[in-house]
Amino acid sequence: MPRVLALALAPWLSGCILTTDTLPTGAVVDVPPKYREAGGKPHAALPAPDWWRGFRSRELTALVERAHLDNLDIAAAVARIEQADASTRIAGAPLLPLVEFDGSVTRSGTGTGPGVTTYRAVLNASYELDFWGKNRALLRAAEFAAIASRFDREVIVLSTVASVINTYFQILAAQDRLRIARDNVDAATRILKVFQDRIGVGTATGLDIAQQESLLAQVRATIPPLDQQLKQNTATLATLVGEPPARLSVRGGSLNGIMALRPSPGLPSDLLLQRPDIRETEAQLAGANANVQSARAALFPSISLTGQGGFVSTALNTLFVPSSAIYSVAGSLTQPVFDGFRLLATLDLRKGQRTELLQLYRKAILAGFADVERALIAVRDLADQERLQTEVVATSRRAYELSETQLRVGTIDITTVLNTQRTLFQAQDQLVLVRLTRLQASVSLFQALGGGWVLPDEIASDRARGRRAGRAK
Repeated sequence: MPRVLALALAPWLSGCILTTDTLPTGAVVDVPPKYREAGGKPHAALPAPDWWRGFRSRELTALVERAHLDNLDIAAAVARIEQADASTRIAGAPLLPLVEFDGSVTRSGTGTGPGVTTYRAVLNASYELDFWGKNRALLRAAEFAAIASRFDREVIVLSTVASVINTYFQILAAQDRLRIARDNVDAATRILKVFQDRIGVGTATGLDIAQQESLLAQVRATIPPLDQQLKQNTATLATLVGEPPARLSVRGGSLNGIMALRPSPGLPSDLLLQRPDIRETEAQLAGANANVQSARAALFPSISLTGQGGFVSTALNTLFVPSSAIYSVAGSLTQPVFDGFRLLATLDLRKGQRTELLQLYRKAILAGFADVERALIAVRDLADQERLQTEVVATSRRAYELSETQLRVGTIDITTVLNTQRTLFQAQDQLVLVRLTRLQASVSLFQALGGGWVLPDEIASDRARGRRAGRAK
C-alpha cells in the first residue's frame, strides 16, 4: 500500500500542485525576469543533485553521504512521511463501504419462564454517498499533507547537507588558523632569540625583550580557543552524521584545497520548482483549499445507505437454512438545520487557515528570491575581498621579511618589527576567515537555489509549457 500511494502521489511531486484554476484570489506574486545580481547566462546549467562533489574533497563527500544515511533528523522526516501516508489511507476509508460481520449468541428470558437462545450471523453494510464531494475533498487534503511531508524531508536533507559542509569548512578553517598561529609562535620566538642575542652585546634593551615576549604570549593565547573550536565543530559534525563524537575522526586539511564554486542561479521563475520549502508551502495551501471545499460540502445534506443480510435462529442447527434468512435495506437523508453555527464557523476557520497559508506561500516565494540575491552578493563581494586580502598577506609578509633581515643587521627599531609582525599575523588569520566566509556563501547560494533537488530537465519542461511564470502565486 505505501508503494501504491507513492505512485499515486508521484505526478504531484513532479510538477506544480496549484494551477490558475485552483489558486485562491490574490495569490499573484510578481516574478522578476532575472536576478539583479546575476551575471552570465540566466539559462545556464543549474546545480546538480550531488553539487557538494564540486568542492573536490573526498572526505567531505563521504561525510555528506553518511549524513544522508544516518542523520536522525532525516530519519524522523521519513517517519513523518509514513504517518502522513497512513493518514491518507484513513482519510480515504469513508469513500468505501463499511462492512461488519455480527456473529453472536444471545441468551434471554424471564424469572418464571425458560430462557431463549438466539444465534445471529449477519453482515451489516453502510455507505455514505459522497454526492457533494466532502469526503473526496478530505482525501485530497490528506494527499496534499503527504506530499508536503515529502517536500519537508527534502528541506531537512538540504539543511542537513549545508550544515555538514559548513561545519566541515569550519574544521578546516580552525586547522588553518592553528597552523598559522603555531608558525607565528615560531616566528615570534625566532625574533625573540635575536633580541636575546643582541642584549648580550648591548644592542638591545630589556624593554625590547619584554615587548617581543608580550607579542609571543599574545600569539600563544590564540591557540587554545582555536583548538576548542576545532574539537567542538568535530563534535557537531558527529551529530550531523549520526555518530557519537568519540567515534568520529576527521582528517581535515586546508581550505586552500577546497574548490570555490559559483553556480548559475537560473531564472527566478525556476525557483518555484527548485525550492522544496516553496513546494511544501504550495502543497499545504492546496490541502487548505481542499479543507475549505470539504467544510462547504458539509453544509449540504448527507445521503447514506445501510443494508443488513444474514441468518437469525433460535437453534444452531437451523441457523443457515433459508427460513432463517433476514435482510433489510434503508436509505437516509440528513440535513443540518441548526447546530449552533458550528458548520459555518468551521467553514470560516478553514477559510482563515487557507488565507494564512496563502500569505505564507507568497512570503516563501519572496524570501526565496531574497535568499538568492543575498547569496549572489556575498559570493561576488567575498571573492573580491579574498583577492584583496591575499594581496594584503603578500605585502605584509614582504614587509615582515625585510624587517627581520634589517633587525639582524641592526638597522631597524623594535617598534617597526613589532608592527610588521602583528600586521602579518592578523592578515594571515583574516585571510582564512574571509576564505571560510566565501565558501560558506557558496553553500548558501546552493541552498538558496534548492540544492539541485529538481533535475534540470524538469525545469526545462516547465519552461517549455510556459506555465510557471504566470503562475507564481
